[in-house]
Amino acid sequence: MGAFEVVVLGGGTAGAHVARAVARSGRSVALVEAGLIGGASPYLACLPSNSLLLSAARGEAWEDAVARRADVTSGLDDSVAALQLIEAGVTVIRGTGQITGPGTVQVAPGPGAAAGDNVSLTYSDLVIATGCEPVAPPIEGLSDIPTWTTAEGLCSPDLPRRLIVLGGGPAGCELAQIYAAFGSQVTLVEAEPGLLPGEPSFAGEILARALRRAGAEIYLGSPAAKAERTPDGLTLALEDGTRIDADRLLLACGRRPRLAALGLDALGITVAPGLALPTTASCRVSGTGHAGNGSGRVWAAGDVTGITHTHASHYQADVVAANILGERREADYSAIPRCVYTSPSVYAVGEVGEGSRPGLVTIRADLGDTARGRLGHDEPGRLELYADGELLVGAVAVGPDAAGWMAEVTLAIRARIPVTVLADVVHAFPTYGEALESAFRELARAGSTETADHEEKGFGLLSELNMETPEDDAIEQHTEVVADETAPLARHEVPFDVDEADAAEQERAVGYDDDDYR
Repeated sequence: MGAFEVVVLGGGTAGAHVARAVARSGRSVALVEAGLIGGASPYLACLPSNSLLLSAARGEAWEDAVARRADVTSGLDDSVAALQLIEAGVTVIRGTGQITGPGTVQVAPGPGAAAGDNVSLTYSDLVIATGCEPVAPPIEGLSDIPTWTTAEGLCSPDLPRRLIVLGGGPAGCELAQIYAAFGSQVTLVEAEPGLLPGEPSFAGEILARALRRAGAEIYLGSPAAKAERTPDGLTLALEDGTRIDADRLLLACGRRPRLAALGLDALGITVAPGLALPTTASCRVSGTGHAGNGSGRVWAAGDVTGITHTHASHYQADVVAANILGERREADYSAIPRCVYTSPSVYAVGEVGEGSRPGLVTIRADLGDTARGRLGHDEPGRLELYADGELLVGAVAVGPDAAGWMAEVTLAIRARIPVTVLADVVHAFPTYGEALESAFRELARAGSTETADHEEKGFGLLSELNMETPEDDAIEQHTEVVADETAPLARHEVPFDVDEADAAEQERAVGYDDDDYR
C-alpha cells in the first residue's frame, strides 16, 4: 500500500473525521484500525447509554430496550462506517499500527483481515487518534470475579440480579441508573466523598438523591479493597469494612490514553504511563518535527490528548484537518461541555467553583423557582454560574434536559459575551431558561458599581411601572453567592489491559489486548 501523505492511527470519532476531511480535499490518506470503525461512542458508550436511559424513562421492558439498543448501534456492525470512509477516498486498513521510525508505520493485520505479511506505510503527516481504555483500581482478587467494563455493560443482553458499579463518575452514574431502572439491585461505590468528583458537590448530591429514589444503594468515601468469588457470585470489601454481595462487578473507575506499543519512542516522544500526549494549541504533538525535516508532522486528536468527550474529539479533528491542509487553526478549550445524561441530567462547562481560582463570583439559582420547575418535578434542580468580572467563565446545571437549555451558556463563554448583555436576553415562558435569566441579572448586579449604589438606596430592578417587582424580590431571597472546592478523581494503574471492541464480540476472561484502536 506504500506511500501516503497522511496516516491516521485509530478510526474512532477523531481519527475517522480527520481522515474523511483530508481525503475529500484530495490528499492520500490511510486509516489504521483494529477494532470498530467509529470508535466506542456509537457502539459501546454514548449512543447505547442514551438509548437505554431513554427506554428506561419510557418504561420499556428490558428485552425491548436491548432490541432498541441493537438497532441504534447497528448491531455492532461497522461496515457502513467503513464504507463511508472508503467512498470519501480513505484507504481503510484493518490492523494494528506501530511507528517504526520517522515517517514510517508498520501494520500487523487485525482480526477479520486477510492473512498476510505486515504492511509498511510512509507518511508526511501522522495523526494519533487511538482513543482511551478503562482504568481499574488495584483490588486484591479482581481477576477472580465476574467483571464488566463499561463497554460490556452497555452491550450485554444480560440483566444481573445484583450489580456493583465501581466508580461514581458520569459513566458509573448513567449505568447505575440504567440497571436500577430495569430491576437490578444496584450498589454504586465511589472512593471520593461524593459522586461526580470533578464537579461542584451540589451536582453529585442532587444526583445521589435521584439514584437512591431509583433504588440504587450508594457508598461514598471508601475505596474497594478486596474482591472474592462466592458460591452465589462475589463479595466486594471496602476499606471501611463494608461488604457487598453481587453477581457482577462493573468497572467504571476512569480511563487512560491508549498509547502502549505505538512505538512513540521511535519519534523521540516519551509519555509516562497513564498520561496524555502533550499537544500545542494547533493539536500538534509537542516536540515533534515539521514537514520536510525527515520525521514528518505528528498530530493528536481525541482521548489521547486527555480530553475525553466525543464532541471535543470531533472539534480537535477539525483543527488537525485544517492545519494539515494549510489553514492555520488553534483549539480553544474554554467552553467544552461535560454532560451526564441521567435523570436529572448534569451539564457543566468551563471553570467551575470559586475554588478553581481566586476572584470568581458564583451565583446560584434553583430551577424550582421557575414556572416550569413548579409544574411537577420532585426536585427540578439547580444551577451555578461563575464569572470573572464582566465575563462568564463557567457553569454547572442539574435538571431535566440540562444540555438543551444550557447551550447558550457555552456560546456565551466561547464568544466572551459580557454578563450585562446576557442579563438582557429574553427567555421563553415557561422554561428553565428563566433561571438563567435571573442568574445573569444577579451577575450583572454584582459587576456593576452603579447598580450596587442603587441597591444601597433600597432600589431593585424596575418594571415598566417604575416599581420594584415581586419577581426581583424572590430572586434576591432565593439566590446566594456560594463557594465550592472539589478534588480531582484519583487515578490508579490498570492491573490488566483491555480491548473493548473485542469485548463486544466475544465473552471475556479477565485479560485484555492493547491493540484495539478507537
